[in-house]
Amino acid sequence: MKILRNRPFLLLLAIWTCFTGIVSSNLHAAAMDEKAKVIADKTVEAMGGRESYNNTRYISWVFFGRNFHVWDKYTGDVRIEANDGHLVLMNIHSKKGKVWKDGVALTDLALIEEKLEWGYRTWVNDSYWLVMPYKLHDDGVVLSYSREDKTAEGKLADVLTMTFEGVGVTPDNKYELFVEKDSNMITQWKYYPKAEQEEARFTIPWKNWQYYGDIMLSDDRGQMSLRPVKVYQDLPEEVMRSPLPTKDIPGAFLQ
Repeated sequence: MKILRNRPFLLLLAIWTCFTGIVSSNLHAAAMDEKAKVIADKTVEAMGGRESYNNTRYISWVFFGRNFHVWDKYTGDVRIEANDGHLVLMNIHSKKGKVWKDGVALTDLALIEEKLEWGYRTWVNDSYWLVMPYKLHDDGVVLSYSREDKTAEGKLADVLTMTFEGVGVTPDNKYELFVEKDSNMITQWKYYPKAEQEEARFTIPWKNWQYYGDIMLSDDRGQMSLRPVKVYQDLPEEVMRSPLPTKDIPGAFLQ
């Protein structure tokens, strides 16, 4: 969701004074939400479809040159290698795991819990920057159709507003998603720390969409990158168990 180092969305409804106005407003909102759903469906299908995403087991990527992730979508196991020497092997569902620093296992329980919480929040943030378009239908996600607009590159797009109802580690955030009409792909988003804010903190492109196995992912965020992105159906179990660097694990990342 938001970039965690910044630590860091409520839709303001018009209040009508007559019954007819309230009914009209509600019907309009319902229609707008249905339009957003149709566009979201087309977006997921254009990227390979929900089934293909669900059937993709492992995804690895590097978040902005800082954190290397390997995510087992089937089990929830993750491997996070941070550029400060920390290695976190944990399960995002149970939030249990182990932590190493420069190859040495941590033994202080309080410090381990702190780093596991860091690992969970980091995975939530960093994975959202990669797979957000596949999560448009998640429970707690509220999508509404906003308007037609143009991207920074001049492409005509439908703009969806995304807010959240009590989910994620930053539920107050708001995003505007630019879905290009000619491709149905999200190629830009605007980020608002608070839903009620009118000015975006930043606008970021989603570029270089490519197929990875049966799904499409974007690795280009303008001045920032998620490269290299890779997907796998099989990896050695040691990838999620060993404190060795992945390059030293036999059979790891051999396609």
